[in-house]
Amino acid sequence: MIEKAAELIKNANHVTAFTGAGISVESGIPPFRGENGLWSKFDPVFLDINYFHQNPLKSWKLIKETFYDFFGKAKPNAAHFALAEMEKMGYTKAVITQNIDNLHQQAGSKEVYEFHGNSRDLLCINCNKIYSAKNIDLSHLPPKCEKCGTVLKPDFVFFGEPIPEPARTNSFLETEKADVFILIGTTGEIMPASIIPYEAKNNNVKIIEVNTKPSNYTKSITDIFLEGKATEMMGELLGFLKEK
Repeated sequence: MIEKAAELIKNANHVTAFTGAGISVESGIPPFRGENGLWSKFDPVFLDINYFHQNPLKSWKLIKETFYDFFGKAKPNAAHFALAEMEKMGYTKAVITQNIDNLHQQAGSKEVYEFHGNSRDLLCINCNKIYSAKNIDLSHLPPKCEKCGTVLKPDFVFFGEPIPEPARTNSFLETEKADVFILIGTTGEIMPASIIPYEAKNNNVKIIEVNTKPSNYTKSITDIFLEGKATEMMGELLGFLKEK
C-alpha cells in the first residue's frame, strides 16, 4: 500500500498534506479528544473566547501550563521532517495543519497554512499588536500589551472565534489545486476543518490517509489507508519516493 501511495504521489502534479493532532502525538503533544486527551484533564471552557474575556487570569494559568510550559518543549518528529523533505523534493506543495504547535515550520516546511492559528504569537485583543511568545515573560499573568495595557491572547482560535484569514481561504483553495491529499493523524471530527478533505474528494482528489486507526474519512473518502504511526508510515513513504 505504501508503494501504491508513493506511485500516486510521484505521478501527481500537486500534493497537499492535511495534518491533525495525530502527527504531533509522537512529539509528546497529546490530542485534545480521546482517552488521554487534554479534555479528559481540563475543562475546555478555559479556551472559550467569552470565558477568556471575563476570566483572563484563570484562563491564562491553564493556557501557560498547557501550551507554553508543556508543549513548548516539543520537537518535530520524523513525520514532520518527512513532509518537509517531500516539499524540498518538489512533491508536496502545501501543508494545511489543524495544529498550533509550529512543528511543521520547525521541521523546515515552508508553505504551511495554520487553520487554527498558532501558539508562537500573542495578540493584543484591543490594538492587534503582535508579540512573539518567547519574548513575553509569562511569570506575570495575564500578559499585557506594552502599547495599550490590554490583555494579550495566544494567536490561535478559541471556541467562538472564526477561522483566521488567509489560512481559511488558502486551505480551501488547495482542494481545487491538488490532485492528491495526504491526511495524517486527523480524525475528521473538528468542524469546519473536517470539511476540507471532503471538498477535495468532491473535486476528484485522491486521498491517502495515514492513521493509527480508522477515522471518519477511512471508509467514506480514503483511497489508500496506511495504518500505523505517522513517523513509521511517512518514513517508509519517503523511502519509496527517494527510489529512482
